[in-house]
Amino acid sequence: MTTHRTRMLIIGSGPAGLSAAIYGARAGMEPIVVQGLEPGGQLTITTDVENYPGFRDVIQGPWLMQEMQAQAESVGTRMIWDTVVSVDLSGPIFTAVGDGGDTYEGDTLVIATGAQAKWLGVPGEEALSGKGVSACATCDGFFFRGKKVVVIGGGNTAVEEALYLTNHSDDVTLIHRRDSLRAEKILQDRLFAHPNITVVWNKRVESFHAGEDGALASLALIDTQTDERSDIATESAFVAIGHAPATELFKGKLDMDGGGYLDVEAGTPKTAIPGVFACGDVMDHTYRQAVTAAGTGCMAALDAERYLAEREFAEKSKVAAE
Repeated sequence: MTTHRTRMLIIGSGPAGLSAAIYGARAGMEPIVVQGLEPGGQLTITTDVENYPGFRDVIQGPWLMQEMQAQAESVGTRMIWDTVVSVDLSGPIFTAVGDGGDTYEGDTLVIATGAQAKWLGVPGEEALSGKGVSACATCDGFFFRGKKVVVIGGGNTAVEEALYLTNHSDDVTLIHRRDSLRAEKILQDRLFAHPNITVVWNKRVESFHAGEDGALASLALIDTQTDERSDIATESAFVAIGHAPATELFKGKLDMDGGGYLDVEAGTPKTAIPGVFACGDVMDHTYRQAVTAAGTGCMAALDAERYLAEREFAEKSKVAAE
């Protein structure tokens, strides 16, 4: 078993974690990134990326994350392929233990473990992911402009996705398994008032089906009251039943909101524990974009650098006074 020591320990290797690493490394903090179960984060399972600044043409998600990692390594980041199974945030040194028994120690800790979209778990969903089935209208809605689109869900996320998709489509259908929505009333009012949105009540998706070209062509539905089966033709379906932040490690150790997202000081990545920072989708339940994750990763690194500088100055002042 090995102990790895650094001034900045980063858990997670998506856009937030790697951006923190780039800024931390450039500040001479020699960060360590523990990559986790999904190195590169959600973008490694995203094919076309069309909205990341700096690229006029469509780029591939895995390629973008490879480039981010290469940049982080080129300025002094150490990447370690391991999965953290426990953390000690009692300080002043923050400790994480990997599943192989290695220990990671950091003067500061940046949490960038991300979040995962919740899926229905029905036949065809996984196979057609990226081929018409998505969990992010902001990311993928543009690819289906002018086409019929379907949104599945009944909460704020689903209603917001449906409203957003009207920017690209004149035919948006929201499918909900109940006869009323859980979304906030103001969102419901906007939804029901929109002429291009149709709501299908009391239906659940039984399966997704491909056409001859291998892309999504239709959804099989079951009526939740009568068990009657039906189909709806569509080239795109957005599953909008929420996200699950990867915060299990920090339960009972850091404050979280009702959805399990880490609480941070407003406008910053600072948690309630000085020296511990959270960035990206693990603390952002509103935007959930690669570019916003990268931005908060930058903020976490800058705040970590300031935290250490202030702590070291206070320690030197205390020694001088003695």
